[in-house]
Amino acid sequence: MVGASGLVGHELLVLLGLLDEISSVKAVTRSPLGRLPAGIENILLDFNKLKDYDSALKADIFVCCLGSTIKKAGSQEAFRKVDHDYVIEFAKVAERVGAQKFLVVSAMGADANSSVFYNRVKGEMENDLRTLKIPQIEVFRPSLILGDRKEQRAGEDIAQKLSPYVNPLLVGPLKKYRAIKASDIAKAMAIAILNFHPGFHVYPSNKIQDIADQK
Repeated sequence: MVGASGLVGHELLVLLGLLDEISSVKAVTRSPLGRLPAGIENILLDFNKLKDYDSALKADIFVCCLGSTIKKAGSQEAFRKVDHDYVIEFAKVAERVGAQKFLVVSAMGADANSSVFYNRVKGEMENDLRTLKIPQIEVFRPSLILGDRKEQRAGEDIAQKLSPYVNPLLVGPLKKYRAIKASDIAKAMAIAILNFHPGFHVYPSNKIQDIADQK
């Protein structure tokens, strides 16, 4: 798993640590995560050299929760490196070691032909994943993600406060625009991890919520 220090990644890491069906988890990061539950190993790697670590990263299931912003990354080029290049390199490791599943957090609006740079990068990432020979690929496209981030994002803070009032108004085809809790995304991903159904699957925000709401 990469992206364990992020909002969704942290929620998922905690959840996976509680599941009896998961024997071990390797959380791959660039800096130490700190104290972790039993069964979770923190592996420190240079993400620019992911292709050199096939043996260390061998696993049945790969999970990618990497995600940045242009502001946080510092430039469009740096943003693309995180949200496209690192994701694809990690997926290629999964392909080489014979992983059965690859799960990734993308974004609503992902479209390789979009005029919006952020959406275009996400869309190109998804398209490149389609070329890989991994039996099951799960793409999660959340709308606004609700939760406490380490960094402040002013626009998102305002949107989070408004979401309880806006979400009920988004019905029918607009449901995919509803904000969703990071914990619900993590729950949906955990359910996908435990279920094998081959193919390339894309879940918009409302479908992610439906999966998370399963009993």
